[in-house]
Amino acid sequence: MRRLAIALVHHPVLDREGQTVTTAVTNLDVHDLSRSARTYGCSDYFIVHPITAQRDLVERICDHWTNGSSGKRIPDRKVALELVRVVPSLEDVYARFGGRDAVEVWITAARKVAPPMSMKDARAALEGEGRPVVVLFGTGWGLAGSVVESADATLEPIRGSVDSTYNHLSVRAACAITLDRLRG
Repeated sequence: MRRLAIALVHHPVLDREGQTVTTAVTNLDVHDLSRSARTYGCSDYFIVHPITAQRDLVERICDHWTNGSSGKRIPDRKVALELVRVVPSLEDVYARFGGRDAVEVWITAARKVAPPMSMKDARAALEGEGRPVVVLFGTGWGLAGSVVESADATLEPIRGSVDSTYNHLSVRAACAITLDRLRG
């Protein structure tokens, strides 16, 4: 089975007008995506943020839950938060695997941005041999065009069953559903 990691990208992402922006870290994203990553056997959960103060915030949250009193009280959370890797850029994510050519980058997108890879095909690809895979999740209104264009694959969008025209899941929900479909 191939190594699988996830990354929550705070820059470069889009705002509602399609401009490239940087979004703020949320405490829930730190906790919930780490728990999903641990549940589904991811090797790493990267939080990509260019602003030092935001990265420091994530480090303090993680330290509280891994080395502080909360790590002793709730050891399951500690184990999950130990997967968090806080980095300033996507290039830093790729460097952890040996560089961009050493990793396969898959993206998620609520809107159609490229011919998507089905979850069935993605799952089969993960069960085989090959380079490690990192799945990128965007904040704000999605990943910037430069990230989309540089990806090796786009996973098919998650669709609901009631109203197929509405697709605005939280990144926490989208990550959990995606990982369940890839590794559940």
